Amino acid sequence: MAATLQRMVDSSTYHQRDFAQVKDLLSLAPGQIAGLKGIPGSGLTRIGLSLLAPYAAHGPLAYLDVRGWASPLAAWEMGIPHDRLVIVRSSDLVAWGRIVAILLDGARGVYAEVPAGVRDQALYRLAAKARIKRTPLVLRPITGELPSGVAHLYLKAREVLWEGTEAGHGSLMFRRTLFEVSGRATGGMWRMIEVEDDGTNDLRVVSHVGTQTSLVVAG
Repeated sequence: MAATLQRMVDSSTYHQRDFAQVKDLLSLAPGQIAGLKGIPGSGLTRIGLSLLAPYAAHGPLAYLDVRGWASPLAAWEMGIPHDRLVIVRSSDLVAWGRIVAILLDGARGVYAEVPAGVRDQALYRLAAKARIKRTPLVLRPITGELPSGVAHLYLKAREVLWEGTEAGHGSLMFRRTLFEVSGRATGGMWRMIEVEDDGTNDLRVVSHVGTQTSLVVAG
């Protein structure tokens, strides 16, 4: 895993203009939808909250917690004030779409875990509502992936490297996650970017990792 990241560093060159463009990928305009995929521990919750954090200045943000794992601390660490975060816990598949729709009506940004079994049509309807309401929406399927065309930005965690825990012990310094980024945000191409997270509210794109592109069209 570490070797994979190192090979990308050794084989890449990075221009400042490209770096700025990659950093701009980690943002959501009003009404845009992001889709997240990856194993627990890859930093997806913090990435998703960082996409919504700028909207906390204008009103409450909502987190629909399907797994029962969400901690307000993760949002506070991303700079979201405690009085601007609403966590709704529900694993009810039947009510899920209705809950998200209500949150889109009342919140300035919504992070929603997606339980297994949600129909594609429900996701398309919610995406359309988010665009109409101009409410940024982050969707994280618990299993599987979002259907094509739902999200403006897709982030898929591919590799995770923990620094400071060599040989199974030590003081954790930071986590580096290698993400595959695709969707309309990248013009239908895909990129590989590396994000460094040291536990503060500042997630940094590592500047020395070059982007890779593919002609595979993303939905």
